[in-house]
Amino acid sequence: MKVLIVPNYARDDAIEDASKLQRWLEGEGIDVVWVKDNRQTQVSDPDPSDLDLAISLGGDGTILRAARTVGYSGVPIVGISYGHLGFLTCSGPEDLFPTVCDALAGELHASRRATIDITAQFDDEQGVPFEVKKMALNDLALSHGSHGDVISFEVSVSGNHIDKLRGDGFVVSTATGSTGYALAAGGPIVTPEFGGMVCVPVAPHTIMARAFLTAPSDVVEIGIDPERPVETCVFADGQPLGRGARLTHVACKRGRGDVILLDYRAQSFYGSVSRVFYGKARMR
Repeated sequence: MKVLIVPNYARDDAIEDASKLQRWLEGEGIDVVWVKDNRQTQVSDPDPSDLDLAISLGGDGTILRAARTVGYSGVPIVGISYGHLGFLTCSGPEDLFPTVCDALAGELHASRRATIDITAQFDDEQGVPFEVKKMALNDLALSHGSHGDVISFEVSVSGNHIDKLRGDGFVVSTATGSTGYALAAGGPIVTPEFGGMVCVPVAPHTIMARAFLTAPSDVVEIGIDPERPVETCVFADGQPLGRGARLTHVACKRGRGDVILLDYRAQSFYGSVSRVFYGKARMR
């Protein structure tokens, strides 16, 4: 058996506990590998093909890092919360070893989370087009650049034109990502069982534009108005795509595979919604 450890390298407590966990796992005869520290560019991420479990020690951003690493391999991820929110995590540091034991024993609930396959098209500084493809567990986010110029863009779904919008950007999220940037932009909280996408305009220059949901088979396309080629930024799970190039078009569809998150209860999503967004803990 081989386990991947994905710590938040910015937190000393997460690194310390990850080291303790490694010693314990190796004492149990389990091979351990770590995700690379991005500050050490000469190191590459491990191949997920021979992994059995990924353990995230951090917040939701660390879970997303784990998801990018395992991709569509089907390796389950269990999250231990060392962050500020921990909406996607399973437990806290005080339960690190019991939680990992339960994950290794197959006693945790496996939640299959839909993903997004993103295809973004850019023009480089010489005007030469190129394409970037990425997977996202949370979202695709289009936003204005450092100059803050309003973006003019067209939105269509499966060939059906929705609208030509002007505003600060647009978010296409999974159900998992509905509690992130999409929610902050005015979108709904969506159960992880939903397999479509959540589409949310960001600060549109009209009161008519509203968030909407798509079917799992739909393709969402965003085309930048060529007559208003302002600086734009596009992100997949918070990671920039095509840095420095001019975005022309982006297409989002349901990913060809799911990400598996482990937790203790099949209905833990609603408990987390109550705890994080409705102040249940604060009212006690």
